Amino acid sequence: MKQLRQMSILVRGAQLLLLVLALFMVVWLVPDAGKKHASGTEASEAETDGGDVAENEKNRAAGNLEEDESSAGEVIQDDADENASDGETALKRRTSRKQLYKRKKEPQKAQEETVYMPPTIWLATDLHYQSPQMTDFQSAFDTYTMGNDGTIVPYLDEITEAFLEEVRTAHPSALVLSGDLSQNGEKANHEALAEKLERVQAAGIPVLVIPGNHDINHPWAATYFDDQVSPAEGTSSEEFYQIYHKFGYDQAVSRASDSLSYVYRLDEKYWLMMLDSCICEPVHETGGKLSEETVAWMKTQLEEAKKQGVTVIPVSHHNLLDESTLYPEECTIENTKEVTALLETYGVPVYLSGHLHLQRIKKHTSNLNTPGGYGIREIVTSPLPMAPCQYSILNWQTDGSLSYHTKKVDIAGWAQRYGEEDENLLNFDAYADQFLVDVISKQAFKALQSASKDIKEEMARLYADMNRDYCSGTKIDVAKIRKSEAYQYWIRYSGNDFWLARLQAILHDARTDNTVLELKAGVDFPLPGETIENPENAEKEETVGADAGSPAEEIQKKEESYGLRGNCIQTAE
Repeated sequence: MKQLRQMSILVRGAQLLLLVLALFMVVWLVPDAGKKHASGTEASEAETDGGDVAENEKNRAAGNLEEDESSAGEVIQDDADENASDGETALKRRTSRKQLYKRKKEPQKAQEETVYMPPTIWLATDLHYQSPQMTDFQSAFDTYTMGNDGTIVPYLDEITEAFLEEVRTAHPSALVLSGDLSQNGEKANHEALAEKLERVQAAGIPVLVIPGNHDINHPWAATYFDDQVSPAEGTSSEEFYQIYHKFGYDQAVSRASDSLSYVYRLDEKYWLMMLDSCICEPVHETGGKLSEETVAWMKTQLEEAKKQGVTVIPVSHHNLLDESTLYPEECTIENTKEVTALLETYGVPVYLSGHLHLQRIKKHTSNLNTPGGYGIREIVTSPLPMAPCQYSILNWQTDGSLSYHTKKVDIAGWAQRYGEEDENLLNFDAYADQFLVDVISKQAFKALQSASKDIKEEMARLYADMNRDYCSGTKIDVAKIRKSEAYQYWIRYSGNDFWLARLQAILHDARTDNTVLELKAGVDFPLPGETIENPENAEKEETVGADAGSPAEEIQKKEESYGLRGNCIQTAE
């Protein structure tokens, strides 16, 4: 009996041991099976998805996919739940991963559309660039400089370098150079300038050029050494194209067949119509005209722009409108009425030009019956190398409106950055201002005859100061000038001579600021394909930069009585 009882205890112990082992198996082996089951299910899903999961994992590793915050939160929460069973945790992981992969497989949201940024155009004109290799800056050069119109010829290279550096830094949508790129058409000067422009274009900034009357077949192409002015190799139309074809011509969407005119596409909303207004053959002329073939080509381009809803911005060297009482000849294109009517037919907002060596803004107002009272505006930019050495900036707005202003080149800042020691460069604003005043006052002084030296100097200084403000587009206080003693000297000693006529013409023109302009699309000019229906504006039209109260007949009488003659610049050709 005792032996049977001992065997019974052993059997029960063995049974208990087996039960413990069974429980151990349940605890440790069943969760592994669950994990294997979950892993197998995920592998099956991955195969069904055709490799999407693997691709998503790859993107995730590259940082291209963001995990869903709620799913990631579930995973973290599951891992942190120490009270849950391992089987339940594995099941939650499986479910969470499945949801995560499912969400990753859904198409990603398309990237937001790029916000349209209207173009910003920088325009400079009449650079009259001269390479330092073309002169020794001695007597022949000095004579040429002092007989000029105040262009700062001694520092043409430095002015150009400083300006182009500002362009590269600001990175506008395009740089436009509206003619008279060279001093007098010297091939060497064109080639040297083109090398500088290549650096701008290499920075990703389109450069667009057109010729001016000083660029092609000019009879004054010369070098200046010692006291000798010697003929230099000039530039033909074909050579001009070969030198500058990279700057607008190669990128043009259309070119005129008979001139160096072309259309450049700024973007889907704006085109630049670069117009060759020069008369170079059979002989060179100072004035300008757009040929019949070019005008016909312009109409075709304007019609195409209208169909596409594009705003066209014409640019030429010569002026579209009669901008100056001081320089009434050889500045405005000969077929101004025809071209103006064509541009206004298509609602062109603004016309850009140079040549005049003045900063001017004017609205065409001769026909107040134009639908909506609209008239095209012309902006004439003053020469880059003449005080205050400024250029034009045109900012187009998202609603199609235009904001315009001028800006001076910071030549002193450029000189400091490059370690220049020339005091004229380091104090360039003051130097440039005084340079212009000195050149013009000496010219005026020589022309005055009847007064004493002291009085002539005072008269010459007044004229030079007025000329400086006139060239820069600055408003002149006419009443203050007329009350001045120097002005009374002009009336007393000059009578009705040529220089008094010039002074009176400046007073007539420079009554408003010509350096800023704001044009509202749909108000000041029609949007593409539209017309302005607010004829009341026609009664309020004013011409910026001129005395709007003076009738045209009175202006003409003044011009005739003053005997105004000459060119758009002080020195006649």
